[in-house]
Amino acid sequence: MSPQSPNRFFRDNGLTLTFWLLLVLALVGQAFSGNAEFNHQQIVDGAQQLSLWQYVTSTSFAVDVAENWQSEYLQFALYIVATVWLVQRGSSESKKVDQIGTQSDQDQDVGRHARPDSPAWARAGGLRTALYGRSLGAIMTFFFLMSLAAQSVAGQAANNVNLLHQHEDPVSWLDYVTSADFWNRTTQNWQSEFLAVASMAAFAIYLRQRGSPESKLVGAPHDATALDS
Repeated sequence: MSPQSPNRFFRDNGLTLTFWLLLVLALVGQAFSGNAEFNHQQIVDGAQQLSLWQYVTSTSFAVDVAENWQSEYLQFALYIVATVWLVQRGSSESKKVDQIGTQSDQDQDVGRHARPDSPAWARAGGLRTALYGRSLGAIMTFFFLMSLAAQSVAGQAANNVNLLHQHEDPVSWLDYVTSADFWNRTTQNWQSEFLAVASMAAFAIYLRQRGSPESKLVGAPHDATALDS
């Protein structure tokens, strides 16, 4: 087999690579702007300013990043699992309305119904196929929980630094994760993710984006759902 040309590699993986690049650019932008804002507040408080490197390795930066990541992974974990059982007639974000549930082995091309080019664990049957059939939701849930844990640890550390600056006693991790501050920051992000998902599911019924797999065909009727279009 001849090696894949660089041009074909970038073409075949353009969606993933583009969003990884955007992620890096957004993190760089957050680092510079966050450092500037942090140092401005330090000047106001009469405290020591941080270099860019000191800022991006600080708990203040870490908690902001983890806070955003956990809400994104929560969105996808919930959406992946919810769309197994919930449908929205007319939305390209939904399965057909008569396909609620995990569907049969034949519908899913697993076990003895697997195709020759199906993944090995899809053909294996038994526990391996059961695990593989839920692996996407599982990995998104795992990353959500890890990001939430990172947010709580970094948030506790950042909060304790602020408390010490105010000559107050630091709090334990348990006290922090049950505090109003932690849940105020967390639920602010969650509500925005839920709004985005609900909006996308509803707008996709009536609006179109030509050429996008996230949209129905431009000429599809409004009540066409998923592959019905």
